[in-house]
Amino acid sequence: MTKAHIIRDSAEKGISYEAYGLLLKELSDTGKTTGPDQSPELVGFTKLNASRMRRLDKKVVVPSEAIRTLRTCIREPQLWLVITESWCGDAAQTIPVLHRVTEAVPDVRLQMVMRDENPGLTDLFLTGGARSIPKLIILNRDFRVLHTWGPRSVKATTIVETYRKEHGKIDAALKESLQIWYNRDMGQAIIEDLVQLLCIPCTESK
Repeated sequence: MTKAHIIRDSAEKGISYEAYGLLLKELSDTGKTTGPDQSPELVGFTKLNASRMRRLDKKVVVPSEAIRTLRTCIREPQLWLVITESWCGDAAQTIPVLHRVTEAVPDVRLQMVMRDENPGLTDLFLTGGARSIPKLIILNRDFRVLHTWGPRSVKATTIVETYRKEHGKIDAALKESLQIWYNRDMGQAIIEDLVQLLCIPCTESK
């Protein structure tokens, strides 16, 4: 199967933000998670992420300047396809932000697909050779890849990589400090990345 066919087939299985939220609630209520690993740890992460997403739904605000810029630069319909899993903490911090952005930009639609159910798609969009999530794939109406982003914002990635260099690993202390940073940032670093990714080329070409 060609890359184009894999992307199209995966996109057709995508679910909306509303459906994804209901999925996390159902999984949380029934003590389950997405993917083949139903360990108590991942089940716990899914429950925590459902709560995180509900909180972010109430608190994330997209600056009006970012909305104006994105509306100007996005000149054709786009599908924002996110590879994710319910247990992924970075996804829980990211997907509500993407939802708020797509709500504000009429030509953009957001859908989620599960990583472990779509290995062919995931392997087309590795990060440093790993199946890191969340991974945002921005497609045009013909399912051509325009941009990719993820698994973290530039600022969050800098925090992680700096810690890794100093301590040689990613551990609980980093995860705790990253969570504190996420709570303070409220998605603004992600929004900044999206404006840079989608709008700087079009403003420079004017």
